[in-house]
Amino acid sequence: MKNRMLVGAVALISTVALGGCGMIPGSGGSGGKKVTIWLMKDSVTADFLDRFKKSYEEEHSSVELEFKIQEWGGIGPKVLEALSGQDTPDVIEVGNTQVAQYAESGNLRDLTLESMRDLGSEDWLPGLAEPGSIGGVQYGIPWYAANRVVIYNKDLFEDAGIKNPPKTRAEWIEDSEKLNHDGNQGMYLPGQNWYVLAGFIWDEGGELATDKEGDWQGALHSSAALKGMQFYSQLQALGDGPKDADEEKPPQADVFAEGNVAQIISTPSSVPLIEKKNPELKGKLGYFPIPGKTSKAPGSVFTGGSDLIIPQKADQRSAGYEVIKALAGAKWQEELAKTMSYVPNKPELAHVIEGEESTAAMAEGATRGHATPNSSQWAAVEADNPIKPYMTAVLQGGDPATEAKTASEKITDLLAGS
Repeated sequence: MKNRMLVGAVALISTVALGGCGMIPGSGGSGGKKVTIWLMKDSVTADFLDRFKKSYEEEHSSVELEFKIQEWGGIGPKVLEALSGQDTPDVIEVGNTQVAQYAESGNLRDLTLESMRDLGSEDWLPGLAEPGSIGGVQYGIPWYAANRVVIYNKDLFEDAGIKNPPKTRAEWIEDSEKLNHDGNQGMYLPGQNWYVLAGFIWDEGGELATDKEGDWQGALHSSAALKGMQFYSQLQALGDGPKDADEEKPPQADVFAEGNVAQIISTPSSVPLIEKKNPELKGKLGYFPIPGKTSKAPGSVFTGGSDLIIPQKADQRSAGYEVIKALAGAKWQEELAKTMSYVPNKPELAHVIEGEESTAAMAEGATRGHATPNSSQWAAVEADNPIKPYMTAVLQGGDPATEAKTASEKITDLLAGS
């Protein structure tokens, strides 16, 4: 979905009139303020939070920050309850693809004006900006991103005579064929890694589902999406990845750690797991963005990450926004990237991670980032995911067009709440 922020321009007039000088109504007076922020477990280190809190409170002497760390498990109902007015925090970190679900409640603050005026929203990574924008209204402010790259075994590349990582799909297939010899797997790609498939579909100009005036419909049967599945099949065949399982069964990091796999597609967070399983691979792993159809740009990827939202019923909406403005601004974006090896919310800030091979590869790929369909019902699709059995059916010899049509119909039903 394209980011259609200007659709909400009329609504902005009233926001400007009420907000005046950038202040949002409901700021709770001019005295001392405690701003409560919910962050997710392990999103940032305690040291980062301590540094941010100390710096922010020194610059805003009337504000006290209170961070409350939340678990991802069961967070959806807890956020919805908070949005309804029960123990409501002032700022909440949410998964970027969760914003549509929370916006449907009608209890999120419209931050469109602020995002354009203060945060340069036109320069955000599209994979983070798009899911935070619902019907042209920006509810979620992008905080950080992460996406998949190709992790490769440098020794196996050298043994195969490959001096530089591939830049195009054609080179990638050619190199993977060279690597898929002598007991080695050129590419370990499980048959149900649907996030990877989504990238190939986007590269072809297709979508997982399309929005036709509010009526969401599955789109795996489009000619573009079928081309994406065709490429996935070609790449998946250059290794022994199971056709009927995803990247967790078995954990692909464990398979890669055995030493005879040349490549996997994953986030760099897999590398510590690989090196723990096989310390001999330490220092022997490299990274490159998923190649695109041409050398002009890398391949498309699903951009995961977090947005920051403000509940309508928060006591300190204005002060909460000021905290978001700091966290999403250049200074603390750069600090966050250096501390956590995340991709910043703007490509222009990625220079701070240029020396980090893994994060630099992520940042390059993130420029071609996308998000899952921006429907409040998309979580239902992932919970009963028809994309996975579709992929298995095709890889096991089923007719792609027929299997895709069946999967698209199931996606349509799930997005309709059926």
